Amino acid sequence: MATQVDLGKIRPVWKGNWAASTAYEQNDMVKVGVDSYICTAAHTSGSTFADTNWDILALGAELPTQTGNSGNFLQTDGSSLSWASASAGLKSQQIFTSSGTWTKPAGISLIKVYVTGGGGGGGGTPGDDTNDTGGSGGAGGTVIKIIDVTSVSSVYVTIGAGGAGGGNEVSGNSGGASSFGSYCSATGGDGGYGGSSSRTQHGGIGSGGDLNLRGGSGGFWAVNSFDSGKAAPGGDSYFGRGGSGSSNTWSNQNTVAAQAGVYGSGGGGTFRNSSNGGAGGAGIVVIEEYA
Repeated sequence: MATQVDLGKIRPVWKGNWAASTAYEQNDMVKVGVDSYICTAAHTSGSTFADTNWDILALGAELPTQTGNSGNFLQTDGSSLSWASASAGLKSQQIFTSSGTWTKPAGISLIKVYVTGGGGGGGGTPGDDTNDTGGSGGAGGTVIKIIDVTSVSSVYVTIGAGGAGGGNEVSGNSGGASSFGSYCSATGGDGGYGGSSSRTQHGGIGSGGDLNLRGGSGGFWAVNSFDSGKAAPGGDSYFGRGGSGSSNTWSNQNTVAAQAGVYGSGGGGTFRNSSNGGAGGAGIVVIEEYA
């Protein structure tokens, strides 16, 4: 006796969206929402889908609308899909060398902030001997922080002043602190020793950041030192080298004035008593802006 084979059931048959009160046969395939199933036993469906007679073929995900998203790419937060700009990344930056208000540009959601305090001023000579040298100023500290500014429109930026250099037997002034609102800050460096008070000549330090850095320390002072033909340079900051110290010639005349620091670095110390120590560099705040 010949065997009859239903050629229509050699392969699965796509039935489209699942429907209620419909007769389904084994190997029929349907779509339910964003998922697809294959029938395991012939049955007539009820009023709601139940997977009793079905095996899952594929789990899907609903795509967000493509309208207005030309050139964007699909991203996930682990639970849902969304479109993101293909041009996301660093878009712009703002640099502050004096205090003021940072205003968020349109389309920016994340910023990376660099905050550096003011450098300390170099010290004057602590005595009147031809080989006396004043200590140089320490550099301001630096803080680096990444901040989500999705809900932020503006932040006040404070720039620490550089410390003034000291004259003969006068120590340099310390640098001022810089800050980015209440998010993070960095202290200024110590002024260099010039004889008027005890000084550590340390660099400042950042606080509140993802990375808190100390500025370079100032150089030492000397009284009647045979090797003090040139005063020490100021401490280096994250953004700049310290100012050079002043120096003399073999005839013991002051020929090179102490230099000021830049971008939070320390001012150079001075040699003998014919010039002041170099001023510390004012602090700086750099804000990188990301879409």
